[in-house]
Amino acid sequence: MTETPSRTEAEHLAGFLRTRRAAVAPDTLGVPSSGARRVPGLRREELAEAAGVSLTYYTRLEQGLATHPSTQVLDALARALHLSSVERGHLHRLARAVHAPSRAAGPTATPGARGTRRLTPQVSALLDRMPDVAAVALSPLQDIIGWNRLGHAVLGGGLPEEAAYSATPPNKVALLFTDPAARSLHREWEHEACLAVASLRYVSAVFAADPALARLVGELSLASTDFARLWAEHPVQLCASGVKRFHHPEVGRLDLDYQVLHLPEEDGSRLLLMHAVPGSASDDALRLLASRTISD
Repeated sequence: MTETPSRTEAEHLAGFLRTRRAAVAPDTLGVPSSGARRVPGLRREELAEAAGVSLTYYTRLEQGLATHPSTQVLDALARALHLSSVERGHLHRLARAVHAPSRAAGPTATPGARGTRRLTPQVSALLDRMPDVAAVALSPLQDIIGWNRLGHAVLGGGLPEEAAYSATPPNKVALLFTDPAARSLHREWEHEACLAVASLRYVSAVFAADPALARLVGELSLASTDFARLWAEHPVQLCASGVKRFHHPEVGRLDLDYQVLHLPEEDGSRLLLMHAVPGSASDDALRLLASRTISD
Protein backbone atom coordinates (compact mmCIF):
# COMPACT_ATOMS: atom_id res chain seq x y z
CA MET A 1 0.00 0.00 0.00
CA THR A 2 1.28 3.48 -0.85
CA GLU A 3 2.34 5.50 2.17
CA THR A 4 0.44 8.75 2.61
CA PRO A 5 2.69 11.45 4.09
CA SER A 6 1.44 13.83 6.74
CA ARG A 7 0.07 16.84 4.88
CA THR A 8 1.69 19.50 7.08
CA GLU A 9 5.16 17.97 6.91
CA ALA A 10 4.83 17.24 3.18
CA GLU A 11 3.86 20.84 2.50
CA HIS A 12 6.95 22.09 4.35
CA LEU A 13 9.12 19.85 2.17
CA ALA A 14 7.30 20.83 -1.02
CA GLY A 15 7.53 24.54 -0.28
CA PHE A 16 11.24 24.33 0.45
CA LEU A 17 11.92 22.53 -2.83
CA ARG A 18 9.86 25.01 -4.84
CA THR A 19 11.62 28.07 -3.42
CA ARG A 20 15.06 26.56 -3.92
CA ARG A 21 14.27 25.52 -7.50
CA ALA A 22 13.09 29.07 -8.25
CA ALA A 23 16.40 30.43 -6.90
CA VAL A 24 18.66 28.43 -9.25
CA ALA A 25 19.63 30.20 -12.47
CA PRO A 26 19.39 27.82 -15.46
CA ASP A 27 22.89 28.68 -16.68
CA THR A 28 24.40 27.33 -13.44
CA LEU A 29 23.45 23.85 -14.67
CA GLY A 30 24.36 24.57 -18.26
CA VAL A 31 20.71 24.75 -19.28
CA PRO A 32 20.40 26.90 -22.44
CA SER A 33 17.99 29.82 -22.21
CA SER A 34 15.29 29.54 -24.84
CA GLY A 35 13.17 32.66 -24.67
CA ALA A 36 11.13 34.05 -21.82
CA ARG A 37 10.30 31.78 -18.88
CA ARG A 38 6.95 31.82 -17.12
CA VAL A 39 8.55 31.21 -13.73
CA PRO A 40 11.97 32.11 -12.27
CA GLY A 41 14.69 29.51 -11.89
CA LEU A 42 14.63 25.98 -13.19
CA ARG A 43 11.70 24.10 -14.64
CA ARG A 44 10.75 20.90 -12.87
CA GLU A 45 11.94 18.76 -15.74
CA GLU A 46 15.32 20.53 -15.78
CA LEU A 47 15.89 19.94 -12.09
CA ALA A 48 14.70 16.33 -12.29
CA GLU A 49 17.10 15.65 -15.16
CA ALA A 50 20.03 17.34 -13.41
CA ALA A 51 19.39 15.29 -10.28
CA GLY A 52 18.73 12.04 -12.15
CA VAL A 53 15.25 11.79 -10.64
CA SER A 54 12.02 10.79 -12.33
CA LEU A 55 10.02 13.88 -13.30
CA THR A 56 6.84 12.19 -12.10
CA TYR A 57 8.34 11.46 -8.70
CA TYR A 58 9.84 14.94 -8.33
CA THR A 59 6.51 16.51 -9.26
CA ARG A 60 4.84 14.47 -6.53
CA LEU A 61 7.44 15.76 -4.06
CA GLU A 62 6.60 19.36 -4.95
CA GLN A 63 2.91 18.59 -4.68
CA GLY A 64 3.30 17.10 -1.21
CA LEU A 65 2.16 13.68 -2.42
CA ALA A 66 5.31 11.57 -2.55
CA THR A 67 6.39 9.04 0.06
CA HIS A 68 9.67 9.30 1.94
CA PRO A 69 12.48 10.01 -0.58
CA SER A 70 15.71 8.08 -0.22
CA THR A 71 18.94 9.63 1.03
CA GLN A 72 20.36 9.25 -2.48
CA VAL A 73 17.47 11.22 -4.01
CA LEU A 74 17.79 13.97 -1.40
CA ASP A 75 21.54 14.27 -1.89
CA ALA A 76 21.09 14.41 -5.67
CA LEU A 77 18.52 17.18 -5.35
CA ALA A 78 20.74 19.06 -2.88
CA ARG A 79 23.65 18.97 -5.34
CA ALA A 80 21.51 20.10 -8.27
CA LEU A 81 20.01 22.91 -6.20
CA HIS A 82 23.43 24.01 -4.89
CA LEU A 83 22.22 23.85 -1.28
CA SER A 84 24.49 24.89 1.55
CA SER A 85 25.37 22.35 4.21
CA VAL A 86 22.74 23.87 6.53
CA GLU A 87 20.09 23.76 3.78
CA ARG A 88 21.04 20.18 2.92
CA GLY A 89 20.58 19.13 6.54
CA HIS A 90 17.24 20.96 6.63
CA LEU A 91 16.10 19.09 3.51
CA HIS A 92 16.89 15.75 5.16
CA ARG A 93 15.08 16.73 8.37
CA LEU A 94 12.01 17.79 6.40
CA ALA A 95 11.98 14.45 4.60
CA ARG A 96 12.34 12.53 7.87
CA ALA A 97 9.40 14.48 9.29
CA VAL A 98 7.27 13.42 6.30
CA HIS A 99 8.27 9.81 6.84
CA ALA A 100 7.75 9.87 10.62
CA PRO A 101 5.36 12.77 11.36
CA SER A 102 4.86 11.64 14.94
CA ARG A 103 8.37 12.96 15.65
CA ALA A 104 7.70 16.33 14.08
CA ALA A 105 6.02 17.80 17.13
CA GLY A 106 9.38 17.67 18.84
CA PRO A 107 10.11 16.81 22.47
CA THR A 108 7.29 16.92 24.97
CA ALA A 109 6.73 20.45 26.22
CA THR A 110 5.61 21.71 29.56
CA PRO A 111 2.09 23.12 29.09
CA GLY A 112 1.91 26.86 28.57
CA ALA A 113 1.73 29.43 25.82
CA ARG A 114 2.84 27.79 22.58
CA GLY A 115 3.98 24.74 24.55
CA THR A 116 6.67 26.87 26.16
CA ARG A 117 9.55 25.10 27.90
CA ARG A 118 10.52 26.07 31.41
CA LEU A 119 14.03 26.67 32.64
CA THR A 120 15.50 24.42 35.28
CA PRO A 121 16.48 26.13 38.54
CA GLN A 122 20.11 25.40 37.68
CA VAL A 123 19.94 27.30 34.38
CA SER A 124 18.06 30.18 36.01
CA ALA A 125 20.81 30.44 38.62
CA LEU A 126 23.44 30.37 35.86
CA LEU A 127 21.83 33.35 34.13
CA ASP A 128 22.05 35.42 37.31
CA ARG A 129 25.73 34.58 37.73
CA MET A 130 26.77 36.18 34.43
CA PRO A 131 26.51 39.89 35.29
CA ASP A 132 28.78 41.06 32.45
CA VAL A 133 26.98 39.04 29.76
CA ALA A 134 23.51 39.81 28.42
CA ALA A 135 21.91 36.36 28.60
CA VAL A 136 18.50 35.37 27.23
CA ALA A 137 16.96 31.88 27.32
CA LEU A 138 14.83 30.91 24.33
CA SER A 139 12.41 28.08 23.67
CA PRO A 140 12.67 26.25 20.30
CA LEU A 141 10.06 28.64 18.85
CA GLN A 142 11.91 31.63 20.37
CA ASP A 143 9.66 32.39 23.31
CA ILE A 144 11.79 34.30 25.82
CA ILE A 145 11.64 31.98 28.82
CA GLY A 146 14.32 33.62 30.94
CA TRP A 147 16.93 36.37 31.04
CA ASN A 148 19.32 37.95 33.46
CA ARG A 149 19.08 41.63 34.33
CA LEU A 150 21.46 42.69 31.56
CA GLY A 151 19.72 40.52 28.98
CA HIS A 152 16.42 42.14 29.94
CA ALA A 153 17.99 45.60 29.81
CA VAL A 154 19.34 45.00 26.28
CA LEU A 155 16.37 43.27 24.63
CA GLY A 156 13.34 43.87 26.80
CA GLY A 157 13.61 47.25 28.41
CA GLY A 158 10.01 48.01 27.53
CA LEU A 159 8.74 44.80 29.13
CA PRO A 160 8.53 43.89 32.82
CA GLU A 161 11.35 41.57 33.84
CA GLU A 162 8.88 38.95 35.08
CA ALA A 163 7.29 38.69 31.61
CA ALA A 164 9.77 35.98 30.63
CA TYR A 165 8.55 33.78 33.48
CA SER A 166 4.82 34.26 32.95
CA ALA A 167 2.32 31.85 31.42
CA THR A 168 2.49 33.89 28.20
CA PRO A 169 6.14 34.89 27.73
CA PRO A 170 7.07 37.30 24.94
CA ASN A 171 8.21 35.79 21.68
CA LYS A 172 11.45 37.19 20.25
CA VAL A 173 10.33 36.87 16.62
CA ALA A 174 6.92 38.37 17.34
CA LEU A 175 8.50 41.35 19.11
CA LEU A 176 10.80 41.95 16.17
CA PHE A 177 7.93 42.15 13.67
CA THR A 178 5.09 43.65 15.70
CA ASP A 179 6.59 45.84 18.42
CA PRO A 180 7.82 49.28 17.25
CA ALA A 181 10.25 49.57 20.16
CA ALA A 182 11.85 46.22 19.36
CA ARG A 183 12.04 47.13 15.71
CA SER A 184 13.75 50.46 16.35
CA LEU A 185 16.22 48.77 18.69
CA HIS A 186 18.03 47.13 15.74
CA ARG A 187 20.15 49.31 13.47
CA GLU A 188 20.05 46.59 10.80
CA TRP A 189 16.45 45.53 11.21
CA GLU A 190 16.03 43.80 7.84
CA HIS A 191 19.12 41.66 8.45
CA GLU A 192 17.96 40.79 11.96
CA ALA A 193 14.47 39.96 10.67
CA CYS A 194 15.89 37.62 8.02
CA LEU A 195 17.98 35.85 10.65
CA ALA A 196 15.00 35.45 12.96
CA VAL A 197 12.84 33.89 10.25
CA ALA A 198 15.71 31.71 9.00
CA SER A 199 16.31 30.44 12.53
CA LEU A 200 12.61 29.69 12.99
CA ARG A 201 12.58 27.86 9.65
CA TYR A 202 15.61 25.86 10.79
CA VAL A 203 13.59 24.28 13.63
CA SER A 204 10.38 24.02 11.58
CA ALA A 205 11.29 20.55 10.29
CA VAL A 206 11.37 19.16 13.82
CA PHE A 207 8.27 21.04 15.00
CA ALA A 208 6.26 21.02 11.76
CA ALA A 209 3.36 19.11 13.34
CA ASP A 210 3.35 21.21 16.52
CA PRO A 211 0.20 23.39 16.59
CA ALA A 212 2.27 26.01 18.40
CA LEU A 213 4.36 26.61 15.27
CA ALA A 214 1.26 26.88 13.07
CA ARG A 215 -0.31 29.37 15.50
CA LEU A 216 2.81 31.50 15.71
CA VAL A 217 3.33 31.59 11.95
CA GLY A 218 -0.36 32.23 11.31
CA GLU A 219 -0.55 35.09 13.80
CA LEU A 220 2.61 36.76 12.51
CA SER A 221 1.65 36.30 8.85
CA LEU A 222 -1.58 38.21 9.54
CA ALA A 223 0.08 40.84 11.71
CA SER A 224 3.13 41.57 9.53
CA THR A 225 3.49 41.61 5.75
CA ASP A 226 7.26 41.62 6.27
CA PHE A 227 7.08 38.35 8.17
CA ALA A 228 4.73 36.79 5.61
CA ARG A 229 7.10 37.76 2.79
CA LEU A 230 10.19 36.38 4.50
CA TRP A 231 8.48 33.19 5.67
CA ALA A 232 7.32 32.46 2.11
CA GLU A 233 10.93 32.62 0.92
CA HIS A 234 11.86 29.62 3.14
CA PRO A 235 15.20 31.01 4.38
CA VAL A 236 17.15 28.52 6.49
CA GLN A 237 20.14 29.39 8.62
CA LEU A 238 21.79 28.13 11.78
CA CYS A 239 22.34 31.42 13.59
CA ALA A 240 24.97 30.28 16.05
CA SER A 241 27.17 33.37 16.29
CA GLY A 242 27.68 36.85 14.90
CA VAL A 243 27.21 40.49 15.81
CA LYS A 244 24.01 42.26 16.80
CA ARG A 245 23.97 45.99 16.18
CA PHE A 246 21.63 47.96 18.40
CA HIS A 247 20.62 51.57 18.87
CA HIS A 248 19.69 51.32 22.52
CA PRO A 249 17.31 53.97 23.89
CA GLU A 250 19.40 54.40 27.06
CA VAL A 251 23.04 54.05 25.97
CA GLY A 252 22.97 54.56 22.21
CA ARG A 253 25.10 52.56 19.78
CA LEU A 254 25.76 49.04 21.00
CA ASP A 255 27.57 46.35 18.98
CA LEU A 256 27.48 42.99 20.75
CA ASP A 257 29.04 39.70 19.73
CA TYR A 258 26.63 36.84 20.29
CA GLN A 259 26.83 33.08 20.68
CA VAL A 260 23.94 30.64 20.86
CA LEU A 261 24.37 27.61 23.12
CA HIS A 262 21.97 24.67 23.28
CA LEU A 263 20.93 23.59 26.75
CA PRO A 264 21.86 20.09 27.98
CA GLU A 265 18.22 18.99 28.22
CA GLU A 266 18.29 18.77 24.38
CA ASP A 267 14.66 19.83 24.09
CA GLY A 268 15.52 22.59 21.62
CA SER A 269 15.86 25.38 24.19
CA ARG A 270 18.98 27.51 24.03
CA LEU A 271 20.83 30.47 25.48
CA LEU A 272 21.57 33.66 23.56
CA LEU A 273 24.70 35.19 25.10
CA MET A 274 25.78 38.72 24.10
CA HIS A 275 28.92 40.59 25.11
CA ALA A 276 30.99 43.55 23.95
CA VAL A 277 34.60 43.54 22.79
CA PRO A 278 36.68 44.48 25.85
CA GLY A 279 37.85 48.09 25.79
CA SER A 280 35.46 49.10 23.01
CA ALA A 281 32.92 51.91 23.12
CA SER A 282 30.21 49.24 23.21
CA ASP A 283 31.90 47.71 26.26
CA ASP A 284 31.67 51.07 28.03
CA ALA A 285 28.03 51.41 27.02
CA LEU A 286 27.19 47.88 28.16
CA ARG A 287 28.87 48.48 31.53
CA LEU A 288 26.87 51.67 31.92
CA LEU A 289 23.66 49.79 31.14
CA ALA A 290 24.61 47.07 33.62
CA SER A 291 25.23 49.64 36.34
CA ARG A 292 21.72 50.98 35.89
CA THR A 293 20.21 47.56 36.58
CA ILE A 294 21.92 47.19 39.95
CA SER A 295 19.68 49.66 41.75
CA ASP A 296 16.49 48.31 40.13
